[in-house]
Amino acid sequence: MKIDSLLEDLESDDAARVEAAAARLAAQADIVVPTLLQGLAGVQRTAELNSVIRVLRYIGPPALDILLAAWRRKEVTDWQAGRLLGVFDERSADQYASLAADPHYGTSGNGFQGLVRLRTDSEAGLRALVDCYARSGLVPYKASDYARLLHDSFRPRLRSLRRDSAASPRTRRGAMAALVAGGGVDALDDRDRAAIERLIRVKIPHETPRLPSSTLSGWWMAVPGASYEGVFEALGLHDPRPVTVAAGVGASEGREIRVPGQDGTARTVGRAFVTPELDGWRLVFGSFDLLVGDDPWYDMIETVERVSVHCGQAQLFFLDDAGGSDVWIVAENGRVIRQYAAESDPEWEGEPLPWETLAVDDEGYDPEYDGVPPNAGTTGARSACAYLSVDPGEVGPHTEVRGHGWLALTAPNVSHGAFPGTLRI
Repeated sequence: MKIDSLLEDLESDDAARVEAAAARLAAQADIVVPTLLQGLAGVQRTAELNSVIRVLRYIGPPALDILLAAWRRKEVTDWQAGRLLGVFDERSADQYASLAADPHYGTSGNGFQGLVRLRTDSEAGLRALVDCYARSGLVPYKASDYARLLHDSFRPRLRSLRRDSAASPRTRRGAMAALVAGGGVDALDDRDRAAIERLIRVKIPHETPRLPSSTLSGWWMAVPGASYEGVFEALGLHDPRPVTVAAGVGASEGREIRVPGQDGTARTVGRAFVTPELDGWRLVFGSFDLLVGDDPWYDMIETVERVSVHCGQAQLFFLDDAGGSDVWIVAENGRVIRQYAAESDPEWEGEPLPWETLAVDDEGYDPEYDGVPPNAGTTGARSACAYLSVDPGEVGPHTEVRGHGWLALTAPNVSHGAFPGTLRI
């Protein structure tokens, strides 16, 4: 069989020729597909895969089986396999479900990608989703896309699986995680929600807190533990609920959602995490745009002053390694008393704080040539936070912890369960 001539026929405007060529290629799939795949050595551009893609798409499921076997033997690269696995139609839906159930992270991800693309609603797909969330380790991001896409259909079946006494504990656990991944906590019934709340209360006293390190770019606020409750009103936070540090950090770093507003337009809502008291301070993490604003310099000053009115003192730290920004600000009773800001050249405002090392105190300081102001300190945000309150990167077993953390929403009349996805408790 001359493959080249059949490939030419696939390009024909004659529907009969195309159909006949496709039938002959499919009949000889066990010869055609390996031959085409062998010709992919060194191919790294999608355009060079077009003829192979057409053949695989026409042949369907048998071609997918051969492709998978070649991939496992490393006869095609991961990139080539990833591109070619995305060309099959609904005839291969069950094969995609089998791929999704594979314990290997990459293979499973390709399977869920196919299920999402085809919008496949099947029992095999649901089982693959449950198995995926029942396993320990990383979950392919396409699994969560699939859980959200089919949530309305899967929810009653997953709830039933949760109450199936014949199902294993592992399966019931996977069903719960799949429910939350697709529809948030609101997808659970009252019994499961109560169980999660009990688990959180049990874990809180025994948790060793771990926070995002200041080595990474980001931002956070610090307020005194004794007066922290004012931060909820100051930042417009709503419906605070007790939460473990692990879940709070995960939620504050998670995606925001869009919900309908009172005027019919959509509004963006996120989650903020207020830590337990750590060595006398509470830290706040969340979306900078939602909690501070989209004008970094003006909004940082306004926010830290507003929070200090409610809490007595407030500190804000902002780090952007890509942009070169390094900022810390301290406000008391509505007024900034000290701030450091560096993008290219550092600038200081306010009187130096007792712990700061001043440039003018350096024995090599020369006022004629150094040209720095007398209030110039030498410490950026990554060091200053330890003097001012708490260094997030140093929080751990030695940290004195009091109380529990709170997870709050940045807008009213929104349920915590509206946020899809699972959180590690």
